Amino acid sequence: MPKSKRAKVVHLSKTEKKGKDLTLRLYANIQECISKYPYIFVFSVENMRNTYLKDVRTQLSDSRLFFGKTKVMAVALGTDSSKEAALNLSLLTPHLTGSVGLLFTPRSPAEILSYFSSFTPLDFARAGTTATRTFTLPAGTVYSCGGEIPIEDDTPLAHGIEPTLRKLGVPSKLVKGRVELENEYVVCREGEVLGSGQTTLLKMFGVVTAEFKVALRAYWSAAKEEVVDLGAGEGGGGEGMDVEEGQ
Repeated sequence: MPKSKRAKVVHLSKTEKKGKDLTLRLYANIQECISKYPYIFVFSVENMRNTYLKDVRTQLSDSRLFFGKTKVMAVALGTDSSKEAALNLSLLTPHLTGSVGLLFTPRSPAEILSYFSSFTPLDFARAGTTATRTFTLPAGTVYSCGGEIPIEDDTPLAHGIEPTLRKLGVPSKLVKGRVELENEYVVCREGEVLGSGQTTLLKMFGVVTAEFKVALRAYWSAAKEEVVDLGAGEGGGGEGMDVEEGQ
């Protein structure tokens, strides 16, 4: 007989065990790395994208990145001087708040700071994030880039997309096979929280506004046995940061 496709009961003891195993693995891996790497950074990520995080892992292949529960990471480093895994390492734990990760690296702080200051790729915004700029569709014929580039370098928007525009709230119409607007239409204003319809329109016109950015909060130096505060506060969109362990 074929196997039943009905939902099967999953005992909580099994899921709890898996979560406990991940926690223990995260703890053990962090403890192992403390003695191997001369620098440990605490960082947060704005506009998290797994694609760009993979780029970071590839370009920093001699380093290791960890994400997980901040309490577990703090315990692994040491919550106070009597429990710290290395001298003054517990001074790093106050920076483990919010959606943060740990970077273990052999590279100098100057090199790491320089790398992340220049690695800020742009991507399409997601619903629920704040608009970083105002985007307006000009009146008249609607072009593929929505007025972002000169008309002579652009092409009129395909007429087949016009019904989709109207469904998204844009008061467009077809005039002799071209998509037209009687008046300019503001898709979003700087500072407002974006809805799904707005982000769809931004993507439709190729407007990228979300900047993937790693903010370095502090680092610990094994040689100097001290923690340096880099001044980056809490924040960052922690989307996709549920990974327990890095590369």
